[in-house]
Amino acid sequence: MEGIFLWLLSFFTLLFVMAILGYQMMCLTDLELEDMSTYDSAGRINKTVMLEMTAQATSCFIFLVSGRWVMLLLSAPYLYYNIKLYKMGKHLVDVTEIHNQLEHERNRRLIKFGYLCIIVVLSLFWVIWSVAENFEG
Repeated sequence: MEGIFLWLLSFFTLLFVMAILGYQMMCLTDLELEDMSTYDSAGRINKTVMLEMTAQATSCFIFLVSGRWVMLLLSAPYLYYNIKLYKMGKHLVDVTEIHNQLEHERNRRLIKFGYLCIIVVLSLFWVIWSVAENFEG
């Protein structure tokens, strides 16, 4: 039963990270369409960046604690990329350069979103597998 709980917890944590990335992409789209000022857009994105990184690290920690080594290995490159961005100081959006880097920022978030989609689908598969296994035995 605890296995199902840990799978569900990691699944919803990953969905939370996807929602944050969706919000960031929405802010970038609003900026591109000039519905939002650069200061508002950059401020909203920068407020959610650390939350995204923390939630993704939490999902990796859940995979580590629960012994889900395959999912941990699949999530590790994303965690490494976030740590690398943080150490280089490129994790936040610069207000003065946001228009020049708009395409790069959107592509970066789309790649992250696609990568998370794969991990979420695999996590959903394992949640269903754990539930079926629990009711079978």
